[in-house]
Amino acid sequence: MRRSLLQAVLAAMLVAGCQSKGAAQAESRPDRPFTVKEIAKFSTPWAMAFLPGSGVPLTNMALLTEKEGRLWLVDAGNGKRTAVSGVPSVVVAGQGGLGDVVPHPDFAGNRRVYLSYVAGGPNGTSGAALGYGTLDLGNPAAPALKDFKVIWRQQPKVTGNGHFSHRIAFGPDGLLYLSSGERQKFDPAQDLTMNLGKILRLTDEGAPAPGNPWASRGGIAAQFWTIGHRNVLGLSFASDGRLWASEMGPQGGDEVNLILPGRNYGWPRVSNGSHYDGRDIPDHKPGDGFEAPKVWWNPSISPGALMIYTGDKFPSWKGDALVGALSGEAFIRVDIDGDQARKADEWPMDARIRAVDQGPDGSVYLLEDGPSGGRLLRLDPK
Repeated sequence: MRRSLLQAVLAAMLVAGCQSKGAAQAESRPDRPFTVKEIAKFSTPWAMAFLPGSGVPLTNMALLTEKEGRLWLVDAGNGKRTAVSGVPSVVVAGQGGLGDVVPHPDFAGNRRVYLSYVAGGPNGTSGAALGYGTLDLGNPAAPALKDFKVIWRQQPKVTGNGHFSHRIAFGPDGLLYLSSGERQKFDPAQDLTMNLGKILRLTDEGAPAPGNPWASRGGIAAQFWTIGHRNVLGLSFASDGRLWASEMGPQGGDEVNLILPGRNYGWPRVSNGSHYDGRDIPDHKPGDGFEAPKVWWNPSISPGALMIYTGDKFPSWKGDALVGALSGEAFIRVDIDGDQARKADEWPMDARIRAVDQGPDGSVYLLEDGPSGGRLLRLDPK
């Protein structure tokens, strides 16, 4: 992007956007190694992603989704925002709506942006979908996602409004990894004839990636990277290429997993939690044929997101997983060492934390999730 166009975008956002009240106020508490600054407020923020630049970096410029189906171009330095048009129609109910947003690894060249969302089906059914469009910033006052193309869908669409998952992560191999929840239906997580309850490995056009573990079966199973998942709401690659995921368990049994190709993570046959009605679920045990979590919580924290930190602002966090907790209302650090992980820090945030992201300068950004809206927060070292 040319410098003049970038300046025009920022100027238009200054006019079109509105800075939230208290955005300049920083919070500092003795039990935290960071300050918290409110940047902006949103209705139902779900995900955000910073945009890499071409020649002139898009410093502090990010895309942010709201579950109701809104996409914003946000200056994370001052909270100014501009609505982005061209978002697909979404079904908003329960946990469903507009979900994740991720730029293509070659965004600087192709301006491609991926969105996950919930699409309707016949007879009150629904399912997650994935697609991409080209982000057009030619009119700074009216950014648009053009030529949106749907490249993947949950199959089958089912009733209910929970456990869509639909988190997106591009790997160092250039392939797209996508979580697909089991829609609170349990058994699909073990069923190789449907893509519910799985983590998928796809090309950037949504086709099954070559060499996937169940490719020889053909059909929908050729999409699968791992099976036996309940509701994976965090996906992030470490610098060594390992993929980590946070997953909501039932009553207890929330997990951080190292995602290994071809493994079965056990849901609903095993879990370190129990059913909501109190019925027992067998715990993970060595030799049971299922991949056990590296870290788990009981009682639940409801992990809403996971990010592997790679910045320099918080050197002691580098390479570790940063987790946002919904019911736990906390920001959590999980220490990662190679293929091992352990619980490290848990800082109360007094709000549900839906998403965690890293800014270009190494700052950490959090999205709150609440009935009266949520704030975009920036964390900086004290």
